[in-house]
Amino acid sequence: MKNSILFRTLLTLIGIFLVVACQEKRVIINYPTTDLSAENMVPLPLKITPTNSAFGLDKNTAIYTSNDSGFEQVGSFLSNKISTKINLEVPVNTVNNIEKAKIIYINKTDSLELKSKEAYQMYITQDSIIINAKTAAGAFRGIQTLRQIIPEESNDTLTNHKMWLVPSGKILDQPNYEYRGAMLDVARHFFSVGDVKKYLDVLAYYKFNALHLHLTDDQGWRIEIKSWPKLTEIGASTEVGGGPGGFYTQEDFKEIVRYATERHITIVPEIDMPGHTNAATVAYPQLNGNGKTPKVYTGMRVGFSTFDTNKDIVYAFVDDVVREISAISPGPYFHLGGDESHVTKKKDFKKFILKVSKIVESHGKTPIGWDEIATTDISSNAVAQFWRSEKNANLALDKGMKIILSPAKKAYLDMKYDTLSKHGLTWATYIPVDSAYIWTPETFVKNLPKAQVLGIEAPLWSETISNIEELEYLAFPRIIGYSELNWTIKENRNWENYKNRLANQAPYLDRMNVKYYPTKLIDWKKSKHTYKYIEKD
Repeated sequence: MKNSILFRTLLTLIGIFLVVACQEKRVIINYPTTDLSAENMVPLPLKITPTNSAFGLDKNTAIYTSNDSGFEQVGSFLSNKISTKINLEVPVNTVNNIEKAKIIYINKTDSLELKSKEAYQMYITQDSIIINAKTAAGAFRGIQTLRQIIPEESNDTLTNHKMWLVPSGKILDQPNYEYRGAMLDVARHFFSVGDVKKYLDVLAYYKFNALHLHLTDDQGWRIEIKSWPKLTEIGASTEVGGGPGGFYTQEDFKEIVRYATERHITIVPEIDMPGHTNAATVAYPQLNGNGKTPKVYTGMRVGFSTFDTNKDIVYAFVDDVVREISAISPGPYFHLGGDESHVTKKKDFKKFILKVSKIVESHGKTPIGWDEIATTDISSNAVAQFWRSEKNANLALDKGMKIILSPAKKAYLDMKYDTLSKHGLTWATYIPVDSAYIWTPETFVKNLPKAQVLGIEAPLWSETISNIEELEYLAFPRIIGYSELNWTIKENRNWENYKNRLANQAPYLDRMNVKYYPTKLIDWKKSKHTYKYIEKD
């Protein structure tokens, strides 16, 4: 107990010392001139003030953290990523040779300069790096920036051992939007737990904080519901094109949630209804409402299925599903779908959405639905996800609902880049890398107050993709641009500047073995190294 108290006291003293020391000029080595503002950070921070020196990351570096919830885990995460990138082991919260160490200090602060829970400050001097944040989530966003400015190559001319020069200066940063999401459709084609984890790793690097999983559709039901076992015994048995399908056990889903939580990402589960429900009604025909005998479906057509919205058993089913999934989803949201219910009568659709939204709320979750839900009497506490209808978006605004922006013509990752794209669809438009970035979410919907925008989400529907390489082809590099639209204020966004920073993301994408689309719009800066992606907790 005494040792624990002494160690916490030591960490506190280190923090106080570093906060004072970072204001001093303490020249130890004559580092080459470096410019923090010229680094290839994505998304671009709010404010960067370079001081044209450098911190020499080397074998004498140590990480120390505040002894507050989550901060030590952030330090360990950073240490792991430094090891993966440059093969340098950096200890976390050890007291060995502290007088000789150059310190990276991850500090909990109450600074009034930090305006949101994910905001952070970073001070980089010749002998210390201090990351200040109010929360572990803010500290985690800060270390992603630090990861991006640690060079791949060491500078061997300054010392007799390897040293990686991190440009000095100050960064003040915070997100433009509270919700920064990506969506993955695992229903049309199933993606393994390992695939989802890899996607989460890259999303975390670019400061996303939500992954919406589209878990059910006409072609497959992908989540175990213990009170309705045929959903996975029968409903998960296929996918688009007739493949083997698959599903997540509840233990699998918990593992995805755990992995996401370590990366400060919320998993948003979606059960799409009352349409897009053929896989459910094949498993349990008593739920069916379209008057036809349900059969397994492997095509791509939409809008033909519906639950019977006038049966009590349907609402008992929905309550069981929402209850079981909510119990293993610690995030605040539950997505109830609501799109393309073309064979559901309007009055029945309105009744269903209202009743289901109340079921969702009864299990402690905030309902999200595609923009069609705004045509009902749903509560203003619900969130509308704008994907197609500006009229529906305006209805949501009139109700006082928050909105997630996912306009298909700008943010749908399943749209082809151009006529040369191997995968994707074109029903909305082509979305090349520049078009994905050059739009203004703040003004995309007329008269949309920024305060009502929860954030941007980039959906990836999987009708035309069946493996992780094809997923990456459609997602990258476009989703990197959406990270900047979500995080960086519009005054700091500029295509000519961004495309150069994007070009320099190639070494990271190569290190992660991401099979991105090598668009000729970008002059990619390739890495000198060959890497193999290794999943690490």
